[in-house]
Amino acid sequence: MSEELPPSEAADREAVDEVRATDADAWATACAEDLAAEKARRRAEYGPPPGSAAEELRKLVDAVTDKLSSIQSPLFGAVAGPAAQQVVHQVVQQAKAAVEPVIERNPDVFDHLAAAGNELLAAYRSAVQAQEQRWTARDKPSRDPDDRGEDPGPGERIDLD
Repeated sequence: MSEELPPSEAADREAVDEVRATDADAWATACAEDLAAEKARRRAEYGPPPGSAAEELRKLVDAVTDKLSSIQSPLFGAVAGPAAQQVVHQVVQQAKAAVEPVIERNPDVFDHLAAAGNELLAAYRSAVQAQEQRWTARDKPSRDPDDRGEDPGPGERIDLD
């Protein structure tokens, strides 16, 4: 009689706990599937999401390099054209070689700089909007019938009539 059967309430609780555990997993799985589907939809609609600021800087350097390499400058003429193009290519490669190690060593710095730029832009936008509100408030007609449109200044208005 050392083996006793658990009471029916304990068995019911274990079954309920097991169902809850599988329900939680099912919920998490469904959420993950929905999130993956939404990401795929956005990727299809808008293209791949932008990378980090360091990756975007690399793309910019590569695009500028390609553009400068493809430009045929009429200023140098036919004789100096190939030599000038070689000099431009060499300068671009030196600039790229100087930028690439900085990007490799400090990729998070560019993310911080991008975030700081966004914060500065938000502060500027806020200041401009506040100034525009002051300008538009100044142009609105006054509701005070005694106000004749002149700025009262720091003193008080005295009616002499």
